[in-house]
Amino acid sequence: MKETWQRNLVVLWFGTFMAGVGLSLIAPFISLYVGTLGHYTKTELNIWSGLIFSSTFVVLAIVSPLWGKLADQKGRKLMLLRASLGMAISISLMAFVTAAWQLLLLRMLLGAFSGFISNSMALMASSAPKEKSGSVLSLLTTGSVAGTLIGPIIGGILVNFTGYRHVFSVTGIIMFLVFLLALFLVKETFKPVEKKDMLSSKEVWKVISHPAIIWGMFFTTLITQMTNQSINPVLSLYVQELMNGKGNITFMAGLVAAAPGIVTLLIAPFLGRLGDRVGQRKILGFGLFFSLVVFLITATTTNVWFLIGMRLLIGVSDAAILPSVQAILAKESPQAVTGRIFSYNQSAQSIGAFSGPLLGSTIAGFIDYRYVFVGSAILVVFNLINYFTHTKKPSLTS
Repeated sequence: MKETWQRNLVVLWFGTFMAGVGLSLIAPFISLYVGTLGHYTKTELNIWSGLIFSSTFVVLAIVSPLWGKLADQKGRKLMLLRASLGMAISISLMAFVTAAWQLLLLRMLLGAFSGFISNSMALMASSAPKEKSGSVLSLLTTGSVAGTLIGPIIGGILVNFTGYRHVFSVTGIIMFLVFLLALFLVKETFKPVEKKDMLSSKEVWKVISHPAIIWGMFFTTLITQMTNQSINPVLSLYVQELMNGKGNITFMAGLVAAAPGIVTLLIAPFLGRLGDRVGQRKILGFGLFFSLVVFLITATTTNVWFLIGMRLLIGVSDAAILPSVQAILAKESPQAVTGRIFSYNQSAQSIGAFSGPLLGSTIAGFIDYRYVFVGSAILVVFNLINYFTHTKKPSLTS
């Protein structure tokens, strides 16, 4: 018979899979959808797309610490229910917008309720055996990756048959199913922390043995999200340019958006198990070096198939970086503050996911699309400096 944490892993894998599908259905064509809500120049469309895409993450960065503190006090399952139901409602309403500012407000509301995947990570990090954290969190990562992989393809197909608005309705239904899944199937053994016993933000850092490592992981998450998200708000426009405006642009944009998930889905569990044996720091370093090389090569893209090939290779670095960060945070965080540490990491992720699209859309609007990848490579250099200065510790290298 499976232990509770093992059953939760199965349930949360499907939950994060469905959340990944729900969130990624709309990502590839969001700039095209914005284009139907008004008459914009290329630069205006790029900026509007960047703002709308990024607004979710601005709000999420602000509210995540508040939700993390509540998670440590009330439990992670409650946060799963809050996130999935709130996302279901806000995404469903996007089907009825008539102006770009309305979509912007709903994307901000979405950010206020997001966090299903991060809370799933926190729940598993606090319940799974520490010696298995790398493999467990890597496996859980493949759930969201698989959903993110399939979602853009489904979204591209649905747009062709039903139009943009119906995709939001489908996404809302999916997120409501995630809510039901968490409500009835996730089990959590949680001892509430009395409000008077809750540690302050300053006290949280006093119970952590190596705070520099935690801060280093936050920075790694921030920069990785910036590089991953920078091309997203203008992705469909870039694909349109590479295809000279001919062919099934939304479907191809979906393939490009999904490409990194293919490799991540296949090798993340292997790299997670390898990290548990050889050290998560080594896997993290490999991922950072590899991403630097791939981004530089991607900047030379001249056709959509070459772009897809390079995005597939980015999946290798994602499979190394993202689970390694989660595993290191799990090992370095006392259980009493796990929720808040993961929520702080969520804030770092959100800041990166906010600033990345703004940077990418600005570069694309004023220079050229391919220079977005040059900017990503420069950011990875800063991540490598952080890697050498903030992660060196025996327990992470052996």
